[in-house]
Amino acid sequence: MADPVCVVPAGDRCGEGVVWSAAEQVVYWTDINRFLVHRYDPATKTTQNWLFDEPVTTIGLTDRADTLILALGSKVILWQPANDARADFAFPEKNTPKARLNDGRPDPFGNLVVGSMFNNVAPDGSGVDITGPALGGLYRVTKDGASETIQSDIGISNTMCWDLSRNRFYTGDTMKNELWSFDYDPATGAVSGETVWFSGFERGSPDGSQIDSEGYVWNCRYHGGCIVRISPEGKVDRVLDMPVSNITNCTFGGADLKTLYITTAQGGDGPLERLAGGLFAVELDVAGVAENVFKIDG
Repeated sequence: MADPVCVVPAGDRCGEGVVWSAAEQVVYWTDINRFLVHRYDPATKTTQNWLFDEPVTTIGLTDRADTLILALGSKVILWQPANDARADFAFPEKNTPKARLNDGRPDPFGNLVVGSMFNNVAPDGSGVDITGPALGGLYRVTKDGASETIQSDIGISNTMCWDLSRNRFYTGDTMKNELWSFDYDPATGAVSGETVWFSGFERGSPDGSQIDSEGYVWNCRYHGGCIVRISPEGKVDRVLDMPVSNITNCTFGGADLKTLYITTAQGGDGPLERLAGGLFAVELDVAGVAENVFKIDG
């Protein structure tokens, strides 16, 4: 396995929400604290940036080539990068501004699953200490903009992955250092049969994840300086060491889906923290799976 390379030294305070667009052959990702969306084209090695009015935490593909679905701190919107058109779509989190949306991904059935957490971002983008009870939840947004609660009382909702059979759902709580496995009902989005699937790993806390073509989950470890590949049985398969501490999310890209793109955040103590907040890439010997897409009604 090759070493990770910083392909965009973006200086993100908290890079997140990374997604590979196969149609465009580019990477999109966010900086939560600077309210930015980035777009990196590996062919030309160029980056574009868009500024929003509040944190952008999640980017998802849709069934329309010109439209992405974004989770902002307070709402879900549809966005067209070509003309920067933005349209409010859903408001799953009812506890704003105390809580904000966080990690999310379209599910295999065309819905958006997005979690939330205590709002740790001030209106000017500065950080806020996490205090008080677990305010986070897990929500399912459907094609008509309706939303429903899947789970409540989560500290920091992170990781949205479905196994290759599409009926097993992985998610977790960063603050508990736990990833959970659920049975996932494709018709209703209901979850059941909760089990603690992966917990207590000593390197950092679980952040975002993605699944590969062999059914293994690649979990980014915040303040752990690594990504851990976890077997379907919940066992450590391998550890990918990173040169910075705060690893936030990942997606498989490239023509063969064997390039893992990785977002990071500042504030760690790794050997190359001058690159913290950059977008990294590493070439792997295993491919990912294509990103799910959100299906827009009408």
